[in-house]
Amino acid sequence: MFEMAIDSIRVSLLSYQRVVILKQKNGDRYLPIWVGPAEADAIAVRLQDVAVPRPLTHDLLHSVLSELGAAIDHIVVSGLDHETFFAKILLSVGERNIPIDSRPSDALAMAVRAKVPIFADESVLDKAGVQLDKEGGVIMGSDEVKAGLEATKPVDDKELKTLSAFHDFVEGLDIDDIGGASKRAEDLDKS
Repeated sequence: MFEMAIDSIRVSLLSYQRVVILKQKNGDRYLPIWVGPAEADAIAVRLQDVAVPRPLTHDLLHSVLSELGAAIDHIVVSGLDHETFFAKILLSVGERNIPIDSRPSDALAMAVRAKVPIFADESVLDKAGVQLDKEGGVIMGSDEVKAGLEATKPVDDKELKTLSAFHDFVEGLDIDDIGGASKRAEDLDKS
């Protein structure tokens, strides 16, 4: 296994899909993992230390685990089969170590919340790892990964902030209407 760190989150110029780029610590390989927008948001929100008014799903799960006496020890991007990545979240509960199957995007979202190490299995890096030049271009990797990454651009700080559905939701709230909605709900309860 190799320890990894989240290097960046990129967005496809063609499909607007997100890709999380993991970088090998003490090495020169990168591991691009395509994730959905909600999962990218969950990772970016924590990386940017954005405060959200209510806990996100990953925040909730992290709180539940803590309250039950479990701690996340680390996560592993553990497998790759037919272009689908697999991961495990390794929990410590007392003397027990419990591996939990996970999607890599969820495991990464949990890892950034728990501030735990991220690992990738050597076989995963051998199959999907790439080397990038200073501008982020692929210099070594499969043709398919090269093509996918060449159609992406780094997400800048402004875009990272607006990626979050919660940012859009909060910005779109009409505070005056909230009181009206409460009043309408009270009226419905009375009838």
